[in-house]
Amino acid sequence: MQPFVSVIIPTFNRENFILASIDSVLQQTYRNFELIVVDDGSTDATQKMLQPVLSEIILLKQPQRGPSAARNSGIRAASGTWISFLDSDDLWLPGKLERQVRFFPANPEAKISYTEEIWYRKGRRVNPAKKHLKYSGWIYRKMLPLCIVSPSSVMIHREVFETVGLFDETLPACEDYDLWLRIGAKYPIYLISEPLIVKRNGHPGQQSQKYWGMDRFRVKSLQKMLRQKNLSEEDRAATREMLKKKCEILAKGFEKRGKIEEANSYRQLADQ
Repeated sequence: MQPFVSVIIPTFNRENFILASIDSVLQQTYRNFELIVVDDGSTDATQKMLQPVLSEIILLKQPQRGPSAARNSGIRAASGTWISFLDSDDLWLPGKLERQVRFFPANPEAKISYTEEIWYRKGRRVNPAKKHLKYSGWIYRKMLPLCIVSPSSVMIHREVFETVGLFDETLPACEDYDLWLRIGAKYPIYLISEPLIVKRNGHPGQQSQKYWGMDRFRVKSLQKMLRQKNLSEEDRAATREMLKKKCEILAKGFEKRGKIEEANSYRQLADQ
């Protein structure tokens, strides 16, 4: 039987997390899925840890090319109508897939949904900040400041990728922010207001800890959005305003680090 949902877990050197993430998928109450694990060139014991579950997953291996390339490899290999992602340090609650699969027939216009989250930082439960508040529907402008949609929470109809494209493999970080903007400009993104995933933050190796000035990558995404011809005038104006704001923040940051040339380049971009 062809799976209805394809679950994609990209992983790189997550030997201490990967099995728990996989187990949270295998414990789902909804069963018509395939589980694709994409090992993006791990050099730790990831392959050894995967041995006990090889019969229950589809394992893809590739040289390290980053999370975008790993997720894209999973999408290309997927056979399900719907695509879900799970970062290899996050967990799903048992009813996650079932809740989202039931949502779409009741909302036939919907092509993507995401859920509320439970957050842990260094093993302790924490509350998300106000800036991470989630919204439902046509939320493009709500997503401009930062990424409020977790990849681990989404379920997306595969036709969406055919319309907006895959993850941008040129971005070393904020690749999810980039994709959600492209989707949000063309589709409503619906929130299921139940916490159905567990995010485990604050450990080494996370993308958010690897790079200073994450807004550098968001600026690239905002520039891409401004080149899109189908962006509404309201969304275009909001995108320009956010681009200016982020460029000004980056300029001040580079100035503090004594990098005047970079600071000036962002100030010039803000004034365009």
